[in-house]
Amino acid sequence: MSKQFQFKLVLLGESAVGKSSLVLRFVKDQFDDYRESTIGAAFLTQTVTLDDQTTVKFEIWDTAGQERYKSLAPMYYRNAHCAVVVYDITQTASLEKARTWIRELQRQADPSIVIALCGNKADLAARRQVTQEEAKKYAEEEGLMWCETSAKTGEGVVDIFTAIAKKLPLSAPPSSRTGGPRGGPSGSTRQGVDLNRQAASQNDGEACNC
Repeated sequence: MSKQFQFKLVLLGESAVGKSSLVLRFVKDQFDDYRESTIGAAFLTQTVTLDDQTTVKFEIWDTAGQERYKSLAPMYYRNAHCAVVVYDITQTASLEKARTWIRELQRQADPSIVIALCGNKADLAARRQVTQEEAKKYAEEEGLMWCETSAKTGEGVVDIFTAIAKKLPLSAPPSSRTGGPRGGPSGSTRQGVDLNRQAASQNDGEACNC
């Protein structure tokens, strides 16, 4: 019997680090050099196939990075099962902003949330300001998953979302919600998923170099 699990995923990070481009590459396998900044948040869905019988459907909230929208973020990460916090490898300040988001998630999001730190724009390695060693060390210290991606070339994009899907608790009954209206930003999508199992399955201090 095939099983489909449904999880709420939120993207956070400073403006212009490539969050929307990352999602566009993951969902539609497209890249747009001239994407406009997200206003508020955008909603998309994509499904990852883990094996012949198991699929994971992500309900993705791509949040705006501008400071004026920061106060809206809790509406989107509340009840989220997982978060991708994105920084730009060519901008040291964007990693500092990512650290701020991660601290906020650790304080206010669900304790069992799976957090991935994602260094985007790997195609611009010649302009790198954030070393892999620095980012990976921080991820290990905080018990985060970690990966570098390029939304432009597609490098690592599917890998990080697949790694997150594998990290989520799939031993509970699959979600029975295959249709009907989706919940709003603060609506729970936890039906049929026992997140208490996550604490036992997630290893502290593990950084995933996808």
